[in-house]
Amino acid sequence: MIIDDEIQIRRLVRVALEKEGYKVEEAISVDDALSKVYMVRPDSIILDLGLPEKGGEEFLKKIRESGSKIPVLVLSVRDSEKDKIFLLDSGADDYLTKPFGVGELLARIRVLLRHSSPEKTDVKVKIGLLELDFGTRKVLKEGKEVRLTPTEYSFLKLLATYPGKIVTQTQILKELWGPNQMAESGYLRVYVNQIRKKIERDPSNPEILITEPGVGYFLKTDS
Repeated sequence: MIIDDEIQIRRLVRVALEKEGYKVEEAISVDDALSKVYMVRPDSIILDLGLPEKGGEEFLKKIRESGSKIPVLVLSVRDSEKDKIFLLDSGADDYLTKPFGVGELLARIRVLLRHSSPEKTDVKVKIGLLELDFGTRKVLKEGKEVRLTPTEYSFLKLLATYPGKIVTQTQILKELWGPNQMAESGYLRVYVNQIRKKIERDPSNPEILITEPGVGYFLKTDS
């Protein structure tokens, strides 16, 4: 689903997606999108922030409050780190700044869909306070479910695949955002901060998700 009030953007994205075999639904406002999203049940959403009357932030807030885990890629002319942090905190899975390349947009959509696809394994991993169920894609902290975006879950799953071992920044960027490493290390730190807020007792003094300065991250198995 494309949610954007600019017809040129919608047409550009629609043509690119349909050329790749995707079915596309359009919406031009928050109210229009909310009236369609639960009927259409899209596999992913491309969301512009500068919508008329109500901004895209309002749409994101409402669907996350409803419990929806549909992957959301934000498109925006805003490029400050503060804006990106706010949107990721609000439940966005990825952020692409306008103007954008169609090839990069398609690559990011493929990543979101890959991260949100059902797992084909019933493996469960326990690390400290956490339990990851790869079959149901659920993460439990002291028995209570932690609500993660698809990208946050994929990040945590990658580290849980190698418990106690350092996964380099380069490996994480390639696994989560593709071989071209379209995300930067600063962007990666934003994701780490969001995850720590959800899984750590004290995010400022992490006991589970540990940084190896200049190298990468690992999950501490003796927490």
